[in-house]
Order: sequence, then C-alpha cells, then structure tokens
Amino acid sequence: MSARADDVLILGVGNILWADEGFGVRCAEAFHAAYADEPGLRVMDGGTQGLNLLGDVQGARRLILFDALDFGRPAGELLVLRDAEVPRALNAKMMSLHQASVMELLACAGLLGAAPEAITVIGFQPVLLDDYGGCLTPQAAAAVPAAVALGARELQRWGYEMRPRGPGDRPEPLLDASLAFSAYAAGRPSATEACRVGDARFLDGLVA
Repeated sequence: MSARADDVLILGVGNILWADEGFGVRCAEAFHAAYADEPGLRVMDGGTQGLNLLGDVQGARRLILFDALDFGRPAGELLVLRDAEVPRALNAKMMSLHQASVMELLACAGLLGAAPEAITVIGFQPVLLDDYGGCLTPQAAAAVPAAVALGARELQRWGYEMRPRGPGDRPEPLLDASLAFSAYAAGRPSATEACRVGDARFLDGLVA
C-alpha cells in the first residue's frame, strides 16, 4: 500500500507512573516490539504531552490511539471506538487530567481543519490508578497483547499487511531502557522499602 510518510500515527498516551494509567504507552511499546516497520506507519509514546502532540496528530491521515479511559464498563474491559464514537466516549466521564488533554488535542485538530480522516481508540477500563510508581495491574498487563492485536487488525482493515518481527529484527526501543516495562517492573522497590500512598512516618510527625 502506498502512503505518505505520516499516513497512520499509532499513539499511546498516559502516565506510566500511575499503575493502569500507563496502559496506552505500554501498548505502543508492545506494538512497536511486535510488528515490523511499515512505510507510512509511525508508532509514538505520547505520554502526557497533551497539546504538544498537535503537530503529530495534524500530520496523520489516520490515528490509532491506545489509552486507559473510564467508559463506565467493568474493570479490565477493552473497548474499540471509531470516529464519531470517540468524542462522545471521551466526554462521558473524566478520569484524569490527560483525558482532558486528549479531548482538547482532537478538538483543536478539528478546529484547525486538520483532524485525521479516521480515528480509532482502543481503550482499557482501568483496574487501579492510585498507586504512585506502580506497574500495570495483572489485568492490564494481560490486556496489552489483545489491545495490540486489535490495533493490528484495524490497520489490516485499512489495507496494511502487518508483519510480525522476526528473531533478528531488533528495533530501536520506543522508551528509554530504564522505562521499558520489564526494567520498570523489576526495578520498583517493595511497599516496605518505598511507601506508595504517603509515608506514615512523615504523616505521624505532622499529627504529633
């Protein structure tokens, strides 16, 4: 399939420091590792950059967005939304500040007449958010491969032939090595070594 350089942007957004909030970024990371590079496709870790991603979104004819969003569904559920379904879902219930920034990002692109022709959101209903420094919950980690497969299926629907990477195909990592999922999970201190919800020793001192 012939395509311009920015035909499809595959974007993962979220904050990897807050448990399932990092789902979208981990999906982009896994997608990049799983599938061979294709002309016209760009995989990007959007983090919590919000409107700073406007130029990237404007430059894409189609957009696949991985994210953790509150759809009011059972925790751990995956949901695929396309085009007109996207703004309705993003406006339904605010879960985090980055959700607002995603809404603003897509709205601004639309106001500028440069929104992607097609937008697909592959969303995950989070299990846990308020765990600072936390990795994905087991449910979220288990959902990443399924979300990546949904993204590949969407690209096939758009005419792309997705090729899994071979054993010798080792791409440049999408994230810094210290932030890669395996390294981040292995390097996290235990709850006894680093309190995750506020240091009781400090709080006790304030009360005293």
